[in-house]
Amino acid sequence: MERGKMAELESLETAAEHERILREIESTDTACIGPTLRSVYDGEEHGRFMEKLEARIRNHDREIEKMCNFHYQGFVDSITELLKVRGEAQKLKNQVTDTNRKLQNEGKELIIAMEELKQCRLQQRNISATVDKLTLCLPVLEMYSKLRDQMKSKRHYPALKTLEHLEHTYLPQVSHYRFCKIMVDNIPKLREEIKEVSMSDLKDFLESIRKHSDKIGETAMKQDCRYNQWKIIAKIFFSLLLSPNDKAITLLVNNPRHHVLAQQQRNLDNIVSQHPRISGGKKSKKEVCANSDLEVKNTSPMSEQDSGILDVEDEDEDEEVPGAQDLVDFSPVYRCLHIYSVLGARETFENYYRKQRRKQARLVLQPPSNMHETLDGYRKYFNQIVGFFVVEDHILHTTQGLVNRAYIDELWEMALSKTIAALRTHSSYCSDPSLVLDLKNLIVLFADTLQGYGFPVNQLFDMLLEIRDQYSETLLKKWSGVFRNILDSDNYSPIPVTNEEIYKKIVGQFPFQDAELEKQPFPKKFPFSEFVPKVYNQIKEFIYACLKFSEDLHLSSTEVDDMIRKSTNLLLTRTLSNCLQNVIKRKNVGLTELVQIIINTTHLEKSCKFLEEFITNITNVLPETVHTTKLYGTTTFKDARHAAEEEIYTNLNQKIDQFVQLADYDWMAVEPGSKASDYLVDLIGFLRSTFAVFTHLPGDVDAHSTMSGKVAQTACMSACKHLSTSLMQLLLEAEVRQLTLGALQQFNLDVEECEQFARSGPVPGFQGDTLQLAFIDLRQLLDLFIQWDWSTYLADYGQPTCKYLRVNPTTALVLLEKMRDTSRKNNVFAQFRKNERDKQKLIDTVAKQLRSLINSHHS
Repeated sequence: MERGKMAELESLETAAEHERILREIESTDTACIGPTLRSVYDGEEHGRFMEKLEARIRNHDREIEKMCNFHYQGFVDSITELLKVRGEAQKLKNQVTDTNRKLQNEGKELIIAMEELKQCRLQQRNISATVDKLTLCLPVLEMYSKLRDQMKSKRHYPALKTLEHLEHTYLPQVSHYRFCKIMVDNIPKLREEIKEVSMSDLKDFLESIRKHSDKIGETAMKQDCRYNQWKIIAKIFFSLLLSPNDKAITLLVNNPRHHVLAQQQRNLDNIVSQHPRISGGKKSKKEVCANSDLEVKNTSPMSEQDSGILDVEDEDEDEEVPGAQDLVDFSPVYRCLHIYSVLGARETFENYYRKQRRKQARLVLQPPSNMHETLDGYRKYFNQIVGFFVVEDHILHTTQGLVNRAYIDELWEMALSKTIAALRTHSSYCSDPSLVLDLKNLIVLFADTLQGYGFPVNQLFDMLLEIRDQYSETLLKKWSGVFRNILDSDNYSPIPVTNEEIYKKIVGQFPFQDAELEKQPFPKKFPFSEFVPKVYNQIKEFIYACLKFSEDLHLSSTEVDDMIRKSTNLLLTRTLSNCLQNVIKRKNVGLTELVQIIINTTHLEKSCKFLEEFITNITNVLPETVHTTKLYGTTTFKDARHAAEEEIYTNLNQKIDQFVQLADYDWMAVEPGSKASDYLVDLIGFLRSTFAVFTHLPGDVDAHSTMSGKVAQTACMSACKHLSTSLMQLLLEAEVRQLTLGALQQFNLDVEECEQFARSGPVPGFQGDTLQLAFIDLRQLLDLFIQWDWSTYLADYGQPTCKYLRVNPTTALVLLEKMRDTSRKNNVFAQFRKNERDKQKLIDTVAKQLRSLINSHHS
């Protein structure tokens, strides 16, 4: 029962739900029926729903059929009446058509006549109105045509004036026409077009002067170079006027300073002329100036051509060098300035011009990375800078306010700092003094050119003083190589002369006077070798080179003199001195060469006073002037001579050491040999042949014999002392632990050979036995041991008249110990003999007393 009730309840609920869905379908829009149908399919009774849906459809169909059956008779009646009305309407239409056709036929001629009359009056009225309007429009069109012609021919400033008349006078009278409105709308565009075209001309002008600024600068620098030429000519001319006598003229012509000035001016001509020219037309300075003046005064450009740089043909030397205004047509600048002024945008134009030129200035001031390699790099750099500021200076003086002095000064300060920095950097790479000198001349010309345009250039001249120090260093390096070549190629032999011509040539190269040598017949020899006149002339060439750099630096004669003297001192004390020292210290240099170097440096030392006179002549500053720097050549040559002497002594001592190393003594020999040792005989022979060189030196008997004699005496004394010391060290060296009386006697024979050499006078000039005193220490020591004179030595020790005054007790004790050890070793059984025992006791006693002397001396 319960299940039946539940099924019945569910059936009722489903029927109610289906009824609700059907009502919803009937009342809902078709587009929104989807959710409703979805709820049917979500349930499980969709079959029953379909049955209900079909039953509902059949019910609606029955209702529609009933309604149609009820209204059918009325519909049929209406159709019948409508068919009757259609027939009547067709009849009425035919009647209207016939009537209209008849009316048209009757009024056709009248309509044609009326239409012709209307058209005629309309044409008459239009013609009259057209004539009136054309009378007003023709001037406007003529002005506009004129404007287009002016624009087409690039006469922009007159076009701007025409545009103003058209806008303010003509267009307001016909402003209601469409073409006038188009013109009015085009006026701002035309103004902008004029501005753009004039600005384009200006840009072309700026680009052109940027590309050709080096040409402009070259021309300006050439003008300054010509001016300097006339200054030098005038200087020499007035000097001739002030000193009209023949002697003064000769001195003036032969003045080395004037030769340097002339040579420098030739170098300047080469510096500024080595630049390719641009061929083409030439415009006169007068014409361009007239054009620019008229443009400034009338605010109307005389030339409407778009131009920038005017090409210039090659001029001959005698023709006038064109100025910047001859090379540059400034009309684009003037024209653009006037146009912008009329348009009320002058400030905009000024700012643009200054901004662009400032950018160009930075580009111009940027040096190429390889500028230091050739002079052309510096020349182009300077030409561009000069060209830039020449143009700006011209703009400053021919326009009112486009650029001002403050703007120019600001650009110049920037240019000066960047130029000096670039020159400091790139000039530091220059190692060729000729390039540094050409660079200096170029900088001077650069500074003088810009100074002529009113720019301050003191900093450039201050920088040149810095480059001067660098130039001196490069000169010193160059002359170091020159001196090395001269010294390396010299044969270190006196210069032979075979005739008068050669003699005068050498005397003309080097200030040498010797009456004795002049009297001698040919062939004869100068005392010095070839490097003396060569070195002397190279020193003068160095002075010339220093003078070349000092010219045109706005320095006083005293400053120039001081600079030359300081540089020459550096050349002498550092460069030449080092070269001489290197030659002297070479391993393969011989004693003959060293002696010749001593003679050469003596003559060079004497020539220093002539160098002083030479500097005085070219600077016109007397040596007696206060604060005048003196030449230190005397010290340089003295030091070189002393170094050569020391090298002689050192070489001799080294040779002696080599011979002494060959010594081979038998320190245990019982009996001495019959003669001196072979090594010592060879050593004495070497010394004799060596010192014979000093007695055959050529030249002035008084001067050179005295000089070489002193060197020979000192060398001989030094050699004998060194030989004595070496023999003493050989005798006392620690490796020699024992020695016999026979070995000592053989050693005595060698010392006697040395004394014989000293007595023979290998070098003249020694007084008495002076040379023998070099061996006095050895002689007294050997006499003491060979004669066994200990009683005398011990009794007289410490007295000035002591026979063995040069014998040191420590030395004697060392030698005695070596002899005592020998005696003990070789005479083991000798102690049983009375004589040997007494001798051993004596040795012990002497050794004890020597130790006592040593201890008392130390205390």
